[in-house]
Amino acid sequence: MPADAEEEDFQRFLRRVDAVTNLVQGLNSPDPVVKEKATAEAETRLHEQETSMEEESKTAVNRTVINTRASDMANAETVNADGFLATLEKDAKERAERRKRNEQLANALKEEGNNAFRKGDYVIAIQRYTEGLEKLKDKQELYTNRAQAYLKMHEYGKTIGDCEWALKCNENYIKAYFLMGKAHLALKHYSESRQCYEKILEIDPQKESLFKDCMNEVDSEEKRTKDEERAMKEVQSGTLAAQSIKELLQKLDRPDQNILYYTGGIRLLAGAVKDYENQRLLLTHPDVNAQLPKLLSSGVSEIQKETLALISLYSENVNGRRLLVRHQDLTEWLQILMMFVNSTDARASSAMNILSDLTEEERFKTQCRVMLSTGVLPLFTQLLTSAKLVNQAAFARCIGIMGNLCADVVIRMQMAECKECWQACLKFVDECFDVSTPKYQECVFAVLGLMMNLLLESNVIIQNFAVDISRRCMSLLRDKDGRIVTRAIGVLSRILPASSSAVEEVVKGGVVKKMMKFLKAGGQITSTYGIKTLSVCIRSNRQAQEDLVKSDKRFSVLLKLLDSENEMIVGNAAFCLGQCLVVPGAATSLLNSNVVMILLKHAGGDATRSLVQENAAIALGKLCVTEPRHIVQLRKLNGLAILNSSMKYVHSI
Repeated sequence: MPADAEEEDFQRFLRRVDAVTNLVQGLNSPDPVVKEKATAEAETRLHEQETSMEEESKTAVNRTVINTRASDMANAETVNADGFLATLEKDAKERAERRKRNEQLANALKEEGNNAFRKGDYVIAIQRYTEGLEKLKDKQELYTNRAQAYLKMHEYGKTIGDCEWALKCNENYIKAYFLMGKAHLALKHYSESRQCYEKILEIDPQKESLFKDCMNEVDSEEKRTKDEERAMKEVQSGTLAAQSIKELLQKLDRPDQNILYYTGGIRLLAGAVKDYENQRLLLTHPDVNAQLPKLLSSGVSEIQKETLALISLYSENVNGRRLLVRHQDLTEWLQILMMFVNSTDARASSAMNILSDLTEEERFKTQCRVMLSTGVLPLFTQLLTSAKLVNQAAFARCIGIMGNLCADVVIRMQMAECKECWQACLKFVDECFDVSTPKYQECVFAVLGLMMNLLLESNVIIQNFAVDISRRCMSLLRDKDGRIVTRAIGVLSRILPASSSAVEEVVKGGVVKKMMKFLKAGGQITSTYGIKTLSVCIRSNRQAQEDLVKSDKRFSVLLKLLDSENEMIVGNAAFCLGQCLVVPGAATSLLNSNVVMILLKHAGGDATRSLVQENAAIALGKLCVTEPRHIVQLRKLNGLAILNSSMKYVHSI
């Protein structure tokens, strides 16, 4: 066949692959409209195929002269088409079975999320709901449950986004409109909030009582906002109508005794600062800026409780937080509030709530930089080394807050370069991790999250600790808590690139076999970290390559990962496969698999990440070079052009 004709056939084949791939994606879409359209198109294709086959049969009988060459080509195309359409029919049955399994998994994850939500652990609840949605993307309850958790965490934009997804699944879903109305109200989008509640009444007129309560709440909140704005204008114009705070401070003043040291006085102030202008007046009073840190550090529990309650009135809403960061010097507050993890009463929880709220303000993070090295890190290190003596629930939140502060690059760099901080983290894992005692597991989980954030940096300190960190993570892989195991794998995936010695250590410790075990079990997050860990080990370690081939002789795990929708997983799986083909017999073990088809799809596809195409092309080239019999299958799929393209990658590595 001429080269041009062969190229034309190959391009025709690739177009057919793309068409069928798009069709399968449509059938799996969570959007009902897209799914219905794809179903209709599939039925049309099947009907056209049957009609085409009948006409070809009649033509073969009636014609006296047949161009055998053209017939062979047509038959080859028909066989390819038949194969894809047969796969499509089979896929429909498999999808039904897979959906049933995924429904069960999604329901189980939903219940886990509900349990975490009831305990007030909204981060874990969100994680479980997210994992459930990875199993079943059109389960409306998971979207609204996650939206409710986001609402508790003041993530109002994410709340609205999840409600919109829930309404795509069910346009009359009342709970979605209710939560969306709450989120819009928190954002002061009063018109949008009312529209959501009106929609509830439109869907179900029997919800009139709920509708009225919601609308009254919107009216009340809007009135309060207008009152605050009016008070601001009066202050700015010189008409000080909102003087209650100043008057209260004058009434409470006593010679030689700061009025704020009276717990009753603090309680009165808390009752008076319900509106914006009074809050502003209190914070701009000349004595308050210096007195609040002193009150927090007073050591008198009742004074501390009342002061924390007063500050909470500011921290729990956007306007209050902005008043705090604008009018208060917060450079010492992180250090002061962290000390409350030593408390066994409600002060610990209140202090962590305030800190969690403040970390949402960039200006607070900037102020934290000042005292981080001299005050905060020494205290944090001390708390880590004596973690068994502190309030465990509060300390777990404290560690999480430190992890959140790492979003600030300057803070993250300072922490990542602190040798004492790394030592304390490792000592903490050694002393507090006990597979039979779940008491400290939340703190271990939080420390691993902190370490993952710090490992976004790269420095000499991290390189020096790489082997020790890797050893701790390997020991944590035995834990019964899947969250801890997943984070331990995540830390491994980020620490191993820093040290070849660490790679050698974990490979000797059986990391490949352990990762293969976790990859078989599935799970999107675990798979992402696990295949990344494998790729780092296999990149330069022959023992790791041989261990993988021994653990997965027919590469069933890697082939499964190559079908993932996550491009990072696909790219790393293709890389691992390509690296392992140097092991004798590896390529031969794949002769009866569909590996050529899978790699061809990724090498010639349109992945967002170019490394997916490149790694797939390299693996395809190595496969055919190592075991030429794969070229037969490649030729059947008209994939020689992609093989030629892959050869330049192979020769360049």
